[in-house]
Amino acid sequence: MQLYRDLDSLSTEIRSGALTIGNFDGVHLGHAKIAQQVRKRADQVNGPAVVFTFDPHPVRLLRPELAPPPLTWTRRKVELLGQLGIDAVIAYPTTPDLLQLTPDEFFQQIIVQKMAAKAMVEGPNFNFGKDRAGDVNTLKTLCQQHDMLLDIVEPLTRPGETEYVSSSRIRRLIAQGNVELACEMLTQPYRIRGMVTHGAGRGAQLGFATANLEAVDTLVPEMGVYAGMSYRGDNVYAAAINIGPNPTFGEKARKIEVHLIDFQGSLYGEPLEVSFLSRLRDVTTFPDVDALKHQLDKDIQTTIETFQTYQSKASR
Repeated sequence: MQLYRDLDSLSTEIRSGALTIGNFDGVHLGHAKIAQQVRKRADQVNGPAVVFTFDPHPVRLLRPELAPPPLTWTRRKVELLGQLGIDAVIAYPTTPDLLQLTPDEFFQQIIVQKMAAKAMVEGPNFNFGKDRAGDVNTLKTLCQQHDMLLDIVEPLTRPGETEYVSSSRIRRLIAQGNVELACEMLTQPYRIRGMVTHGAGRGAQLGFATANLEAVDTLVPEMGVYAGMSYRGDNVYAAAINIGPNPTFGEKARKIEVHLIDFQGSLYGEPLEVSFLSRLRDVTTFPDVDALKHQLDKDIQTTIETFQTYQSKASR
């Protein structure tokens, strides 16, 4: 799996294949459906399966006040797309000049000249070019003119539902704390990353040492206590995660505290990634420290059970 940041350094192996253009935020099951078709077409044209995305999202330049918090960072997106059979991701820098290209100019300069694409795969709501003036009908005409295959993949709906699986829907669920349903729509459990910083050390005093996570650059779930997992090297640990203040001790500032179960060692100053599996409860004020410790014991046991259930399903 390869990541490119520009089109001038493309190797010949990345040209003349199947291409899809989009943000792919979160890399959900609808994205997996598109990736599957890209992989199929790439094999048919004997070329690579390539995702072309923008970094940052164009909305961050055009209307930054409306830009939603991302669900994935670029390297994580590359990792997830690689698991779906994609050969390369182009995270193209979004610039004012790029956003001024008309649909025809974008198609000619990027898709034909730089990528030499033989096939394209998109969803029905695809738009491209200045002011999003190009749509799938525009794309169909341009592909026909260049003898290029085009597949339009319909959005994915889950059984019994009418609302599509989408990044905006998943973003809404995570903001509400419904990480379970969000995970059912994602190709992998929702994950955030940050840097471990020094906290008050109160968790260690209680017997539940936590890593305080800061500088998180993706959407943080609703306040609450979660069961999840964290990663250090090749090891995966069950993790109890608290998002919010510590009201029992009179604290009001929202923090992200991660207790890696059965982990021994220091994490200060290191990056840490954490995935969410289930929301256990709201942030609660306890009458005393003993009541808090009793609840933390229960949270940790539930986290271990949730983690073991996930591992069992993932290994099937």
